[in-house]
Amino acid sequence: MTHADPYRAPEPRAPEPEAVPADAAEEAAPAERNGSEELARAEAERDQYLDALQRLKAEFDNYRRRTERDRQAVVVAAQREVVRGLLPVMDNLERAVAALGDNGEEIVAGLEMVRGQLAGLLAGHGVEEIEAVGRAFDPNVHEAVAQVPSAEHPDGAVVEVVEKGYRISEHVLRPSRVVVAAGAPPPSGDAE
Repeated sequence: MTHADPYRAPEPRAPEPEAVPADAAEEAAPAERNGSEELARAEAERDQYLDALQRLKAEFDNYRRRTERDRQAVVVAAQREVVRGLLPVMDNLERAVAALGDNGEEIVAGLEMVRGQLAGLLAGHGVEEIEAVGRAFDPNVHEAVAQVPSAEHPDGAVVEVVEKGYRISEHVLRPSRVVVAAGAPPPSGDAE
């Protein structure tokens, strides 16, 4: 056995843990629990707000795209209505030029110039004439006003345009009013 030297200082001891009263330990645990519950609630609330914000942003983007699409549709509809009103003017100019023929060359030249300006204006707004003569009859863009027997044209081909048709892109403003071939004429003469 070793004896302690009476002249030597005692070795320092590690401090003993303080005894926490039982009541204080019980109070600390609920405080920690309340803090973590509050944190969880705050995170859940944050997630809800973030989700709501993302949904609102998506709805606004959809709204913006929809209103732009609607605005474009209104512009196109207004354009179609204006052009529909101009088409009879164009028809009457073409009839006037055709009726005058060679009589009144200056008048014909003036009318032709006005018709050319109007045609240019319509073309500038995307208006195209619907091709008809020599093409197969298409009820989507043609309106048949008569059928005539024709040996020169196949059955169902457009042989004459009575009134021109026009379209803007895929929208038909007015179908072409046409005369359609109805097959070969019956043979003439006495067949016995």
